[in-house]
Amino acid sequence: MSTYAEAPVANRNATPKTKNRWFAQVGWRHVVGVVAVLFSLFPIVFVISAAFNPLGTLSSTQLLPTGASVENFRNLFDNTAFGHWFLNSLLLAGVASFASIFLSSLAAYAFSRMRFAGRRVGLLALLLIQMFPQFLAIVAIFLIFTTVTDLWPSIGFNTPWGLFLLYMGGALGANTWLMKGFFDTLPKELDESATMDGASHVQVFFRIMLPLVAPILAVTGLLAFIGSINEFILANVFLTEPNTKTLAVGMYGLVAGERNNNFGMFAAGTLLTAIPTVLVFQLLQRYIVSGLTAGAVKG
Repeated sequence: MSTYAEAPVANRNATPKTKNRWFAQVGWRHVVGVVAVLFSLFPIVFVISAAFNPLGTLSSTQLLPTGASVENFRNLFDNTAFGHWFLNSLLLAGVASFASIFLSSLAAYAFSRMRFAGRRVGLLALLLIQMFPQFLAIVAIFLIFTTVTDLWPSIGFNTPWGLFLLYMGGALGANTWLMKGFFDTLPKELDESATMDGASHVQVFFRIMLPLVAPILAVTGLLAFIGSINEFILANVFLTEPNTKTLAVGMYGLVAGERNNNFGMFAAGTLLTAIPTVLVFQLLQRYIVSGLTAGAVKG
């Protein structure tokens, strides 16, 4: 009888130790996770609150809004050229990302599968060029495009095609290296067997290699799209007319001089700007993890 009577007391005495052991091993991770989630959600909730704030000013914005209105969205389209900015960014980011993926895949396939004079020098040159940020070349690029605008206005200043050429060239180096690492993981026996069957390099590339490297194409496409739609420095130099601006340049103009009064419209534009990126990410998310991990195996 004494043994059964003492058992509950022993269990009660062991409970605090068990809880302390659980918190030391696992529980603190839950606390850190909750704090990280709250920290990451704070700016999102604040922007949503500011976007639907009826007053539309920074000083009146609270974390939990006292009212809700779509007036900021209405003013954004009525008082600014947001529609033009949105279409310009989508067109520029979409075309630039597609072109950079296509050209980078061609270059990566050549560097991975072919042996030619200057191959090593070309790879090192692409890597070294990426070490220098783009804004170091802004003065030289500005002088070059000043002449280009006089000779070929269709690809000069205040045109999306001139900026498209810059975006496409700037993304080739990083994308080529990333894709080359993925191409190196594919067995060369695939190329050799297709060649023995009479396939040319073009047929091997488009019919065999591209379907196999779909994950890395999705990763580089997503990175190129995000980089193009968020780029500000070059776009701010090349695009000055209201109807030719991109989202980054146009949104910056809203808060450059009237940060307090236009903060509601800025927050509303931020929410709308995030929609294309989120949609592209959702469409490509099943390729992202496999593309990043497989591309880092060999280089």
